[in-house]
Amino acid sequence: MIKENVSKLLNSQINKEFYSAYLYLEIANYYVEQGLDGFANWYNIQAQEERDHAMLFMKYMHNNGLKVTLEAIDCPTTVFNNTSEPLAEGLKHEQFVTESIHIIYDEAYNNKDFRTMQFLDWFVKEQGEEETNAETLIKKMELFGSDSKGLYMLDNELGARVYTAPSLVLD
Repeated sequence: MIKENVSKLLNSQINKEFYSAYLYLEIANYYVEQGLDGFANWYNIQAQEERDHAMLFMKYMHNNGLKVTLEAIDCPTTVFNNTSEPLAEGLKHEQFVTESIHIIYDEAYNNKDFRTMQFLDWFVKEQGEEETNAETLIKKMELFGSDSKGLYMLDNELGARVYTAPSLVLD
């Protein structure tokens, strides 16, 4: 049985995942305003992934007879002054989400909640990929972003990204 402290953390993670989607939509809006539709596409897909992550946490809780309580989602308040700042904010946020998942995992471990630990294994791996992707994007922007042709090519590369649903299967 999943302990109340783990259940509360799982429920809180739902809100964090939905906030992540809001943040990435805000970043996508910023890039649309800058005329960088490829960057906007990349972050719109990020937002969809985060919504899916929230839904996976909800489904896990439902499948385990836990009550889900949806909370208010804060409005992102970050103001971006240049095209690199959203990328740094994205990495910082992914690191925050990683830490949050590690806290849930640690609490599940302390409670010998092996089912929740197994569920979270996918997210631990996913967060490693998310941080790597964010770091790579920052490096590419540092390398090519100051050159208009390089920025154009990077924007086109990001515009080619397509959405793929998470591969995590819940019983």
